[in-house]
Amino acid sequence: MNIEHARSFLAVADTGSFVAAAERLHVTQSTISARIRTLEDTLGTTLFVRNKAGAVPTPSGVRFRAHAIKMVRAFERARREIRLPDNISYQIAIGARFGLWDDKIIDWIARQRRERSDLSVHAEIAFEPELMQGLIDGHLDIGIMYTPQRRPNLEQIPFKTEHLKLISSCHDESEISDSYIHIDWAPEFDEQISSSLPAISSPRISVNVGWLGLEFLKVVGGSAYLPERLAEVQLASGKFHIVKDAPEFDIRSWLVIRDDRDKKIVDPMVESLIMIQSY
Repeated sequence: MNIEHARSFLAVADTGSFVAAAERLHVTQSTISARIRTLEDTLGTTLFVRNKAGAVPTPSGVRFRAHAIKMVRAFERARREIRLPDNISYQIAIGARFGLWDDKIIDWIARQRRERSDLSVHAEIAFEPELMQGLIDGHLDIGIMYTPQRRPNLEQIPFKTEHLKLISSCHDESEISDSYIHIDWAPEFDEQISSSLPAISSPRISVNVGWLGLEFLKVVGGSAYLPERLAEVQLASGKFHIVKDAPEFDIRSWLVIRDDRDKKIVDPMVESLIMIQSY
């Protein structure tokens, strides 16, 4: 047994699918199947019941899950700590969705380093599935995302609310529906758009991050739902404008942390991270 077997087990247990687990870990389905088969042979028991709907943990699989989590987290912690210089006693790993990395969070990281000379910070960008997997297996200490999934041993804390407005480069508002660029902010945003603005619910262009939507808007023109902060330069110059009378939407983001975190280190950092959003 190696750590990738346990990691693959957790991915299958979390997604309920060998195919989804392979996509999450960026390997082939046959690799996931081989790892689970080896793990089952080593443990001498069946861990999943396979059916057309996916994969469901057996009673043995349910019992093994807690051990797999401990194994992977212990490995991740060891991997991170043994590489630290002698003057660094702790590393905090934080991952966030692309659109949630902003100047405030980057300044916050710089301040943490100034205030804690014995602290190392690892930061990364990912989407919700990868962020959740990183929290589950201990690769991440803090995750910031729009749509976290509820999982045992993970705590969700409200972070900040993004206020989305329809921002456009079109002078003729009759062109807005044809030139709309859809950004996949969150599933609830998609539902709100479909019910409130059915005319633009089937766009010709759709993207998965706000930055990319803004780039399309700057190059090809059109309209998109964005926080004002992302387009403040173009709004100030008059290149873009906020569409009057268009509905506006709020989407909430969340901080996700592990129950077994080092509370003396992580909790003060989480508190200060939340505080900066109120300024």
